[in-house]
Amino acid sequence: MTQRSIIALVSTPSGFAGRTDPIPVKSPFWNQVHGVNAALEKLLGVPTSVLRLVWVENGKTPAGGLVTYHVEAHGEPDRTHLRPAEEPKAKPNAMYRQSWAQPGGPAELVAWADAEITRTGAASQIRTWNLSSVHRLQTTDGTMWLKAVPPFCSDEGTLIEMVGAHDPTLVPDLVAAAPHRVLLRDEPGGSCWPLTPEHVESIVPRWVAVQHALAGEPRIRPTPVPMPDFGLPDTLVHGDFHPGNWRATGKIIDWSDACWGHPALDVCRLLEVAKPEHHDLIGRVWSEAWLRHRPDSEPFKALEVAQLAYQLHSAVKLQNFINNIEWSERIYHHGGVQIALRAARELAR
Repeated sequence: MTQRSIIALVSTPSGFAGRTDPIPVKSPFWNQVHGVNAALEKLLGVPTSVLRLVWVENGKTPAGGLVTYHVEAHGEPDRTHLRPAEEPKAKPNAMYRQSWAQPGGPAELVAWADAEITRTGAASQIRTWNLSSVHRLQTTDGTMWLKAVPPFCSDEGTLIEMVGAHDPTLVPDLVAAAPHRVLLRDEPGGSCWPLTPEHVESIVPRWVAVQHALAGEPRIRPTPVPMPDFGLPDTLVHGDFHPGNWRATGKIIDWSDACWGHPALDVCRLLEVAKPEHHDLIGRVWSEAWLRHRPDSEPFKALEVAQLAYQLHSAVKLQNFINNIEWSERIYHHGGVQIALRAARELAR
């Protein structure tokens, strides 16, 4: 994986202060910023928050290269490590900038969480980009995760409550929620990478049972890409159903891509990331689960045609991201729409 170095354009309580020289950081991924803040605090002597990506040189989406960020210093930094630079200017589409990407935004999120919990240390900004802001908080009640998403994403608090009403073991413990922000209790054990048959057999049938229970009229925005139903109902679709969003505890996280649509969209996402040797198992477990709830359905046939709908759905979703984010951060999604459309074209031949 290509390595990442960063340049920070630093805003302070007294105004813009300048930029750093390039600094190497361990993680190559642009939206992973815990290491960025750690390096900057060591250099500048004050805590920082990354606000947004400004520019990338020689990187390849979504990692590597020389990445310039706009950074907020929480205190007056050691300016001997800063060079003169122009302050980042508002771009014509800066109206799409999320609140956490503006000075004071990360602090406002943490202050909201502080009204619900008692922290035992500084908040750690783990990830930030156009689709989410994530902080890890150490509290008197254990580790918590603070997450915010844009208005064009689904509201995770609402969906966690919706799913939890049918199977509370399938969703994280929701400590607090407000529109498009949640405070979640930590789920120990990490993700379900690498995927195993046991993960599939544990999580997929339970998710199908909840989808069966929720089937009916749309309760959130529907996918714009319909497909033949093959006896299966439209229902809640997670939208990014893969082992990275499954916890070892058997819970599913990251509901911001959710929509209402054909349940085969979720299994297509799982098949997209799973190794080929797991494909038959995934198709069988998912189909047999649906047949238990809908004996007259044809899930195996649904899977045969669902890939085309899935690729078209992905292209629309990615284009919606691009349409609603500022120009400098569109690089995160570079080429995604074209890749999905090319895949759809191949499937349609």
